[in-house]
Amino acid sequence: MIYAGILAGGTGTRMGIQDMPKQFLELGSRPILVHTIEKFVLVPEIDKIVLGIHPDWVAYTEDLIEKYLSNDKERIIVAEGGSDRNTTIKNIIEKIDSLQPISADDIIVTHDSVRPFVSIKTIQENIALAKNNDAVDTVVEATDTIVQSLDNTVITDIPERKYLYQGQTPQTFKMQDFLNLYDSLSNEDKAILTDACKIFVIKGKQVALAKGDYANIKITTVTDLKIARSMIGDK
Repeated sequence: MIYAGILAGGTGTRMGIQDMPKQFLELGSRPILVHTIEKFVLVPEIDKIVLGIHPDWVAYTEDLIEKYLSNDKERIIVAEGGSDRNTTIKNIIEKIDSLQPISADDIIVTHDSVRPFVSIKTIQENIALAKNNDAVDTVVEATDTIVQSLDNTVITDIPERKYLYQGQTPQTFKMQDFLNLYDSLSNEDKAILTDACKIFVIKGKQVALAKGDYANIKITTVTDLKIARSMIGDK
């Protein structure tokens, strides 16, 4: 089976708005999270959509589903998120496994809840590539020169831009593979390796590139929110 895992376990502290996590802020007539879920609802290949939600906001999310997504609520499952990205993914997978034991071929398409402009084409490309690769990472070509500094003071390297990409989501992989790799990490590695695909890379697995879109922005700051609202014509 194919699942979507929407990562919404954060509290949005970088947004500077303390009363509500950023995924619940209004974008047009609906919360950002609802926009994101709606994209995955439109992908017929996806069997279930599982939301990894901060424990304090589970009931609120369930109310949103009833209000905005009642026609599709049978496909949507709410799980408690973890303390970071990878523990949220782990919690989502364990929630799925508790409802129906996962198999070696079951795939999960993980996506940031605050990337509401992901395209259906990108989601479907992730699914297609995951069938023949260990994992899939969505990327766009780097448009700016990337400067490396190992001491945060002087430049140590300027890599060739033609080989560099900016990572987005979705990131897609087989659920059992993720659990096996994550559980093999030390506690120190778990604290450092906050990106799921990086776990696959350091373990020598093949991670394919799916073509992202520059419009697939992550709404992290107030400026991002203003850009997102302008993209949908929201004054």
